[in-house]
Amino acid sequence: MSKEYPPQQLHIPVMLDDVLQLLEPTAGESYLDLTAGYGGHAGAVLNITGGPATLVDRDENAIEHLKGLDLKDAKLIHQDFANAARQLVEQRQAFDMVLVDLGVSSPQFDQAERGFSFRSDAPIDMRMDPGQETTAAELVNNLSQDELIKIIRQYGEEKPFNARKIAKAIVDNRPIHSTSELGDIIRQNIRSKGRIHPATRTFQALRIATNDELGQIEQMLPLLPDLLKPGGRVAIISFHSLEDRLVKQYIKSEKEMGLEAELEPITKRPIEGSTTDVHNPRARSAKLRGAVKIKNRKDYTR
Repeated sequence: MSKEYPPQQLHIPVMLDDVLQLLEPTAGESYLDLTAGYGGHAGAVLNITGGPATLVDRDENAIEHLKGLDLKDAKLIHQDFANAARQLVEQRQAFDMVLVDLGVSSPQFDQAERGFSFRSDAPIDMRMDPGQETTAAELVNNLSQDELIKIIRQYGEEKPFNARKIAKAIVDNRPIHSTSELGDIIRQNIRSKGRIHPATRTFQALRIATNDELGQIEQMLPLLPDLLKPGGRVAIISFHSLEDRLVKQYIKSEKEMGLEAELEPITKRPIEGSTTDVHNPRARSAKLRGAVKIKNRKDYTR
């Protein structure tokens, strides 16, 4: 069931000015937002273009919120972005602009019952789509110690020694019922330098695994050329090194295809939220990359 949240809990669009400068929307252009969330980026783009637009999100709460906004009769799709992109390609739909804002939205983090944070006492859920069957609790309580080590190392980028200690502590203390309980178990078994909570990397790893976040990105990226009209622009915001690495490698691989390339990078280096969006704490780890679909090679060779 969807739920309404006060304005202060809704998503503040990350790097909005940079996204608008990169996408360069103009009146009448079409827009696809594969991770529309609570409509911050979409609203700003549509204020310029007037539509048409297609907005996608896997979270039913976000879709219900979008229905209540003035978004110029935008088409809404309740679907994960990889499957939505595939379906749009099959329908031969192409757009002047595509935005992909990866990661978790502010409301998902801020709603304690969603189970994304160790700072609240809640079920270990972490599903971006509440209708999805598998929760993070099932991973925590059912995976083998070796499987947990692999997830924590690969998706949390945790040190091997710490990953082994965390996985063993999880297995030794099962069943684990709440996010605060899981956070305390991790904190009691490893130390973390500075102000970062020792459970931060493990919670990231479990969230990524629960939602198949990297698999979603790997499936979506090769579809981008078919989702763009010639001259169309794509902007992708990532929030940790694993996401950014996939985006960087894909754009680089396109550029290296020479005359067969379909996309050219707009950004030589990522635009960093910590530098350009300093007043938004959610933007401190954000990186923005962009590309354009080639319509005339002599116009876009860089």
